[in-house]
Amino acid sequence: MENSRRKFIKHTAIASAGVYMGGFGLSAKSYGRVMGANDRVRVGVVGFSDRHKSSHVPCFMNHYKELNFDVVAVSDIWNKRREEGAALWKGKMGHDVIACRNNEEMYDKKLVDAVFVSTADFQHALHATEAVKAGCDVYCEKPFAETMEDNRNAYNTIKASDRIVQIGSQRRSGNNYQVAEQYIKSGKFGALTMVELTWNVNQPMRWRRPETVTQLMESDTDWKRFIMNRPYEAFDARKYLEFRLFWPYSSGLPGQWMSHQIDTVHWFSGLQHPRSVVANGGIYMWKDGRKNWDTINATFDYGPSNDSTSGFQVTFGSRMHNGDEKPAEIYYSNGGQLNLNTNTVSSAGGLTEKFAAPAGMKPFLLPESSLSAVEPLVVSANTGGDKLTSNHIRNWMECVRSRKQPNAPVEAGYSHSIATIMTNAAVLTGQKATFDEKTQEIMVGGKPFEPFKSYLK
Repeated sequence: MENSRRKFIKHTAIASAGVYMGGFGLSAKSYGRVMGANDRVRVGVVGFSDRHKSSHVPCFMNHYKELNFDVVAVSDIWNKRREEGAALWKGKMGHDVIACRNNEEMYDKKLVDAVFVSTADFQHALHATEAVKAGCDVYCEKPFAETMEDNRNAYNTIKASDRIVQIGSQRRSGNNYQVAEQYIKSGKFGALTMVELTWNVNQPMRWRRPETVTQLMESDTDWKRFIMNRPYEAFDARKYLEFRLFWPYSSGLPGQWMSHQIDTVHWFSGLQHPRSVVANGGIYMWKDGRKNWDTINATFDYGPSNDSTSGFQVTFGSRMHNGDEKPAEIYYSNGGQLNLNTNTVSSAGGLTEKFAAPAGMKPFLLPESSLSAVEPLVVSANTGGDKLTSNHIRNWMECVRSRKQPNAPVEAGYSHSIATIMTNAAVLTGQKATFDEKTQEIMVGGKPFEPFKSYLK
């Protein structure tokens, strides 16, 4: 771990050169692997999951012919999903697709140039690292990492390579989000003072797989491969298939939903992580054996770590027992607000003449306007909108060919993971979580957060 910290600190030291969190310029190594227009890109699937079936498959099909991509292999440690995946892709591609028992088998056979990673939340960074070491480009689902050790190790491996890695933060490929980012960074919005994020649903069976759980036998999969670097425990089909409900296989609401929304905060503000996080919540409704909360409210403090007088606050609220499936993101300044649900800028709450004059200030009211050149955004708690995901996968495919950095490079995943892990640290310990820039560690009570320790809540 010390090695990882030293490597990461070395990367952050060259931030001023635009390598880390900067302009994402192409390296000489990257230019060396620009594919010809006639080269077919062979794609493998790491984890034939529900997410892959419902989202990656149709979005890939929108673009694969034009960009000359092909799916040639499916790797899944459960024989049922492995066979289903190979059969589905054979039907889509019109040729045999090789079913691999595990990732090593797929990489050792040199079958693929690029992969989709859509496995359990805690596995994403680990599987992305494996793929990059095997020489593959990666489309990696979020959350990128659920511990800082995994986060640092994956970041260092990817940055030391010339591989194209797109994190599945698909908002970065949405026209309305891109216009909003440009508007805020232009200075016209004024200083960011507050962001309100909410994501509410009313779904008792959200993340449950009761029928599939009965079909999974330990003899049909590889439990030790599944838990990877997590503390060993006996086989549990629920934790395998309903992992989003159980730490340490997922942080639940922070990793699944907050990671999308907090990524836009980092993108729009240019800041890489919160200064501190506190959280409260619990399992109030769905008493089904889950360990991860069904309700959470988290508060984040953002700003330059050397200037306590500047920055802004972010709140994230999520509940799974009352909601309309319409995630909300509202950005505030002293002059009004930017609402990413309605794609509008308004003067609501801005500083009026009545209150500005007594303070010797000028009024500040944003002009009423819409985010131009955008299509209406259809959001859902599943994907954030099929068009967004389709745009995002296309962007990755184009970058695999051009070797340009994608819309959501590894830096985006590293940053949202810091926020996610800080939130989970606050959830598990009941204390404020902070971030140590020097060590790139999350701190609780003046000590590094130990993710697998049994904290009293």
